Amino acid sequence: MENLINGLKMNRQFAVSSLLVLALFLIAVAAPLFSPYDPVEATMKNAYLSPCAEHIFGTDKLGRDVFSRILYGARYSLSGVLLLVAVIFFVGTSLGIISGYYGGKVDAVIMRISDMMISFPGMILAIAIAGILGGSLVNAVIALTVVSWTKYARLARSMVLKIKKRDFVEAAIVNGGKPAHILWQHIVPNILPLMVITAAADIGAMMMELAGLSFLGFGSQPPAPEWGLMLNEGRQQLQTAPWLMIFPGLAIFVTVVIFNLWGDSLRDVLDPRQED
Repeated sequence: MENLINGLKMNRQFAVSSLLVLALFLIAVAAPLFSPYDPVEATMKNAYLSPCAEHIFGTDKLGRDVFSRILYGARYSLSGVLLLVAVIFFVGTSLGIISGYYGGKVDAVIMRISDMMISFPGMILAIAIAGILGGSLVNAVIALTVVSWTKYARLARSMVLKIKKRDFVEAAIVNGGKPAHILWQHIVPNILPLMVITAAADIGAMMMELAGLSFLGFGSQPPAPEWGLMLNEGRQQLQTAPWLMIFPGLAIFVTVVIFNLWGDSLRDVLDPRQED
């Protein structure tokens, strides 16, 4: 926490990107206050209106206000990607810690499963899993978790293998420390900063993959105002109503850029190797 506070004071990029991330969450939370229209209410007489004073981002095929749908879409997209990253972080880090600390058959089983998952093209496997489970945001999160946890497991395992050879860990073992105590008091605190940095840096990429599944029909389903789904709904009218893809695409682009910048600056703040 002290590093974060000092980072906000000393690192301008981290401070600015943190404010932008905070602004994204405020927009998502306060979407009802900023949205001029109901994002799912259809008004057929207003279908395909180009951007104007009443509908600054235009309307879609059902006459729904695109600006309102993008604001509400921040809720779906941000909540979905944060849930995804949190699940991948927990599953991958937990398996990596168990594999690295206990070793033996446990390590062999987890790493062989990891090798098997890595051998498949990630996005194609995610599409297959999501297709079997059925189209929904939760199923898309499950599918991407299945193909993405291996990165965190391998990273956590490699760090645990290094840390458990340190003198302070061996001293704790000699003094009768139980495995649970050693894990929580000595190993987890030492690997957590780098794992958090990795998760923060992956938010942008995970948002792209989650939006990609929604675009293909395996994520959020109509009438949810999710950005990837909005791109899918607007692709057939790209020539006649380009705003249906331009504005959701810009929302995804800006959000991914903000999280990528925040992840990079967070690494500079938390990575102990940056310290003198």
